[in-house]
Amino acid sequence: MHTQAMSADNGVNVQALLGARDALAQTPEAASFRWRATSQWMRGTHTRSTIDGFYGLGAEQKHRRSFQMDTDHPEIFASEDKGATPVEMVLVGLAGCLSAGVAAVAQRRNIQLRSVTATLEAGMDIQGILGMDDAVRNGFDAVRVHFEIDADATPEQIAALVAQSQKRSAVFDIMTNPTDVHVTASKVSS
Repeated sequence: MHTQAMSADNGVNVQALLGARDALAQTPEAASFRWRATSQWMRGTHTRSTIDGFYGLGAEQKHRRSFQMDTDHPEIFASEDKGATPVEMVLVGLAGCLSAGVAAVAQRRNIQLRSVTATLEAGMDIQGILGMDDAVRNGFDAVRVHFEIDADATPEQIAALVAQSQKRSAVFDIMTNPTDVHVTASKVSS
């Protein structure tokens, strides 16, 4: 059997990913992850969120460093515009997940990428979130994702990269399948 030598370098360590997949096949309980974010209200509609640790591989894990992201609303909503809107952050998450998938699949298929640009757009009627019309949904009416990919590949191969990325994307799954969300609150004593 002849194995093709890898010549594409998209910055994805496919061997490590395949090794992790093989290891998790032996201990499937280690594949149970818990992702976390903590947010702190700053003022008005401005919130600062921090990503630091998560649970995975059977133990608590830490990122190399903490990540902070600010969300707010634009001035046209009588806000201070100190960050992207939370709904824009959802689009960022989808773009990042799909683009990472394209890179990983391209590396696995030995396709050299030169550039990958994803443009996302989502429609929303804000009458719902403003309480003007309870019949109007609060969320997106649709999300459109368009990729422009420059690669050593045919149009059919590029379409297959995107299709496989979409098939394996956690964020695509979160956005397209119902997910139980539980919200609780407690009063803090001053």
